[in-house]
Amino acid sequence: MVLMLQIGLTGGIGAGKSTVARRLAELGATVVDSDKIAREVVEPGTDGLREIVAAFGADVLAEDGSLNRPALAAKVFGNDENRARLNSIVHPRVRDRAVELTGKAPADGIVVQDIPLLVENGMAPAFHLVVVVDAEVELRVHRLTTSRGMDEKDVRARIAAQASERQRREAADVWLDNSGAENDIRAAVDELWHDRLLPFEQNVRKRTYPGRGGPKIVEPDPEWARQARRLIARVTLAAGDKALRVDHVGSTAVPGLAAKDVIDLQLTVASLADADALAETLTGAGFPVLPEFTRDTPKATDPDPEHWRKRTHASADPGRWANLHIRVVGSPGWRYALLFPAWLRADDDARAEYEAVKREAAPRFADIPSYGDAKNPWFDQADARAEAWAEKAGWTP
Repeated sequence: MVLMLQIGLTGGIGAGKSTVARRLAELGATVVDSDKIAREVVEPGTDGLREIVAAFGADVLAEDGSLNRPALAAKVFGNDENRARLNSIVHPRVRDRAVELTGKAPADGIVVQDIPLLVENGMAPAFHLVVVVDAEVELRVHRLTTSRGMDEKDVRARIAAQASERQRREAADVWLDNSGAENDIRAAVDELWHDRLLPFEQNVRKRTYPGRGGPKIVEPDPEWARQARRLIARVTLAAGDKALRVDHVGSTAVPGLAAKDVIDLQLTVASLADADALAETLTGAGFPVLPEFTRDTPKATDPDPEHWRKRTHASADPGRWANLHIRVVGSPGWRYALLFPAWLRADDDARAEYEAVKREAAPRFADIPSYGDAKNPWFDQADARAEAWAEKAGWTP
């Protein structure tokens, strides 16, 4: 498998996405422009244009035989059936051409897919990272009416028809604010390129992951849940039908709990054979294998430690520390990973107690395994309390 970093680039009309794409190309990225391809696949003489004419009539052609885009837009805008029909003609051709261009990128390349409707079309999970370019609405309106001469009413209608800021933030791993000068956005792109994209590409290609450092405890971050949702979507897509479920587990899955700044995910599979079959696919998706972590610490009461077998992967992204634990449905480690965050979310006293244990232990150890061992006595006594809560609350995985 050829491992290549795939970046999705998007942003609302007038936000300045093209400026970001140009700078990424100057830095060495292979930029695949979906808008440009969409124009190419309906040029005169193409099958795409012939199919559009057959679907919408000859009046969508200009006098020179090219596509009359305003005429086509008048038939499509506000008509869901016609828009879906047009998309069924154009999108497959754009996708096939994008795949062709991606295949021409160098083995150590970074491919940036410039896709205006990436969020609207639910494409974010297909990329290692999604970069969203944004600017305030009024600034975007000003840019488009002055530099492009567009009608203000049309601009506002187009903005309203696109994804909202909330929807874009949900999909964005990187948020670039382009409300300032062009030099500012270029500097932000340079920093992103050197500090995150280049090392991310190297990690993906070499099947490795960034260093983790020690067990530093940080204050709870409301963004953890949103970051976990994005990672879950990527893992779910990569694992396909072998993924029975993917959950956010660990301390960052408990709102209000101080923790290491790490997202822990659990991928549920039917067997460890399925987990092993996914190793290469998950590596390609940016989660290389951690071969040394193949078993959880079994409970002292469990007579069969083999029940605690698992597979572990880690994110190759230097900008987001994440671990992916793959466990078999019904195994004790699988249930344990789901039970403890649920209990801590429900029990304020237990949550505060566990946070105190973490804060006391973290400064005493330079490595995470030793820090984990130091917490085991608390987990041993907390296990019965968690199980008692589960029985009383009627909790099941």
